Amino acid sequence: MDTRLLTTFTALARTGGFTAAAAELHLAQSTVTVHIRTLERDLGVRLFDRLPTGALLTDAGSRLLERAEEVLDAVARLRAGSEDAGVVSGRVVVGSPESLCASRLPAVVAALRTSHPEVDVHLYAAGTEECVGGLRSGRLDLALLLEEETDFRDVTTEPVGREPLALVSAPEHPLAARERAASWPELAVESFFLLEEGCSYSDALAHRLLDVPDARPRLTRFGSVDAARNCVAAGLGLTLLPLITVAEELRRGRLVTVDGPRFPDVPVRLARHRRRWTAPAAREVAQALVRQLAG
Repeated sequence: MDTRLLTTFTALARTGGFTAAAAELHLAQSTVTVHIRTLERDLGVRLFDRLPTGALLTDAGSRLLERAEEVLDAVARLRAGSEDAGVVSGRVVVGSPESLCASRLPAVVAALRTSHPEVDVHLYAAGTEECVGGLRSGRLDLALLLEEETDFRDVTTEPVGREPLALVSAPEHPLAARERAASWPELAVESFFLLEEGCSYSDALAHRLLDVPDARPRLTRFGSVDAARNCVAAGLGLTLLPLITVAEELRRGRLVTVDGPRFPDVPVRLARHRRRWTAPAAREVAQALVRQLAG
């Protein structure tokens, strides 16, 4: 069987659309259509339902997907074994929370461009759920998760670092000038600008605030660190963010830390698919991530 057909099949399964698969593979959309029809004819089954919203895997397609990925992994291993062992190259896509993408990962990319110039690293800002989905679909090679604990059937994680958290406000906020630490009942009547649901430390704070009897916190969720940080700097409330994402604003005096309950450092976990082979380029990126985040 032509492995190009399997490559097209897995790309269509990942993207859910013929146009998106064609763009990912740098093929004409008509070529993607021909590849899928050829594969369906060779196997004698329908692999996708063509719907107005996109291409949806059939039961037969779902069964084929895991086997197709195993075949393509085996081919990748063979190719890697036949290449010059001294040259590591390839494209590696890393999913990560926005806070790490903006603060920790640029140094990793810069270091790799010096040590392994043939390795092309692409960063994709996403939360835990999207990162795990990307690893499962093959759209991501590696991912970083900010999670205390993880339990995924087909994704393995390892702790590689910890990120300190900071509760911050604008300097003029009433809680900023307090001589004693703010209590949970006092915090539970404030306005908070938190990252979107799925962010482990934001969710933990929101649950703790809402557990306070007669709690009346005003919780606004954002998908962007910048949005939450800027609202707080404008004096609209408080936020809880990784310290590194507010370090510059603290230095400049646009934000100040608020004395309150202790928030434990959040673990950073390196995640990868449990069964999928890790290519040499991805291994180099993983090692660079560990060096950066453990330092």
